[in-house]
Amino acid sequence: MLKQKRKINNLQRSGKTYAIIYCRVSSDRQANEGHGLDSQENRCRQYANQRGYEVVEVFKDSFTGGGDFMKRPAMSNLLSFVEKNAYKNYVLIFDDLKRFARDVAKHWELRHLFMRLGITLESPNFEFNDKSDEGWLNETVNAVFNEYDRRTNKRQVVQKMKSRIEQGCWTFGSKKGYTMVKSIEYGKICVPNEEGLILKQALEGFANGSFIRKVDACRFLVEKGFWSKQKPERYIDKLTNILKDSFYAGYIEYPKWEVSRRLGKHEAIISLETFEMIQKRLGKLDFGRRMRVDISDDFPLRGLIVCDDCGKHLTGAWTKGRNKRHPYYFCQNKDCINRGKSIRKEIVEKQFIDLIKETKLKKDISVLVGTIFDKVWKEEISDYNNNQKTLLLKKSYLENKITELTNLVLSSKVDVVKIAYENQIESVSRELEEIKEIHSCSDLIDLDIPYRTALDKANGLLKSPYSIWVDLSTKDKQDLFYFIFDQKLSYSKIEGYRTDKIPTVIRLFEEFVTTNSHDVEMAGIEPACGRNSYISLHV
Repeated sequence: MLKQKRKINNLQRSGKTYAIIYCRVSSDRQANEGHGLDSQENRCRQYANQRGYEVVEVFKDSFTGGGDFMKRPAMSNLLSFVEKNAYKNYVLIFDDLKRFARDVAKHWELRHLFMRLGITLESPNFEFNDKSDEGWLNETVNAVFNEYDRRTNKRQVVQKMKSRIEQGCWTFGSKKGYTMVKSIEYGKICVPNEEGLILKQALEGFANGSFIRKVDACRFLVEKGFWSKQKPERYIDKLTNILKDSFYAGYIEYPKWEVSRRLGKHEAIISLETFEMIQKRLGKLDFGRRMRVDISDDFPLRGLIVCDDCGKHLTGAWTKGRNKRHPYYFCQNKDCINRGKSIRKEIVEKQFIDLIKETKLKKDISVLVGTIFDKVWKEEISDYNNNQKTLLLKKSYLENKITELTNLVLSSKVDVVKIAYENQIESVSRELEEIKEIHSCSDLIDLDIPYRTALDKANGLLKSPYSIWVDLSTKDKQDLFYFIFDQKLSYSKIEGYRTDKIPTVIRLFEEFVTTNSHDVEMAGIEPACGRNSYISLHV
């Protein structure tokens, strides 16, 4: 304690004032062009030199004026710097009151924080006066006008951007596969680049079925360098957004600002027909894969079959007879001609059993299965091992990050800074828990499963799905259903199952054999994990 008092007294006797410069612009463009941050720093340095201040640090932000000031990276670093050097007399210099905060509430919150830290605020363009009511009023009025200016600018920018979108010009920066280019007629417009040509192949391949699943298209895009930082599975959500975006078909829309779909000024990379085909495929995938939550052992096919006339689900229920209850499947769609017309449960389920008994793998197809299995098995094991290494590295990094943030919390003396660090710790901890959960689940995968045994299981599933079906629980039957059929089955009260509408795994392999499509990449075969006794063929 005595040493600390001596240190403070020595600093006070020296009479030296140390200056910290804070600069901020509202966009990355202003920062990159250099005229914003550099000019602010130069003006603040001139101001410090005129008053004999020693500039010890400069902090620069390119961040919008609204919102929480603790989200500004440079401001957060500035507060941490001051706390670590608590025994110096600091003056914080910024070019203009607008650079400080363009929000009245945040202005005074930040102002009081610096007052508690003992930091004096100065600016070449504004004189702070804390000793009079007039000085408080002047500062408040300036803060109000700065917030009003920010709100007005935002409104005007939104109006201009909305106007350009209504004219068919995209105004939010280039989309993946496009580059912004200046046009004499329309200003900046999006033009397809080399990545766009790669994306075109992926979108058209998904539309025509060359890529059966989204992950197959993602794998193609990763291999071609369209995406490169993560595994294909991590890009499925991004691909889904692209698949649903009419921009790539030459159209523009922005529902958030009530701008309906219209023809854009940019060049399309796929035709409207291709885009519509993609939407149909997405609709089938979304519809065909959704499972019921209320799975019933009494009606194992409920949620898996649809009415052939209207396409809506056939539900299952018990009806009360004279002496006992009877189980039926029926259509509930009020607009369907078959509404309320019941079909006996034993008929529907017997016809289904007959159907999967007929679903068998031909002899010549088993060779193709073996070839595909060889290739994909090796790739899956290699990807799995690489992923485990990446998980361990990320786990170590996150653990070190938590330790670092914890030390900052313990050394911090300001509540608002502590809260910011604690929020970061919470966020990093959640990410670490996810990593640990994935890693622990991965430990359940037995990589020592003999290769030939796994291949036999794959062939066994395709040769006789029925032999596996009969031994599974209702829940597992729902899972296995989609390894046999690509989507839900269409059932007619008169004709039964419409076999002409059934795309099965077997038929898929047969098509590859008859067309000799060796260039089509098949889906992965994962090692058995958990309680499922069959190999997961993701088709």
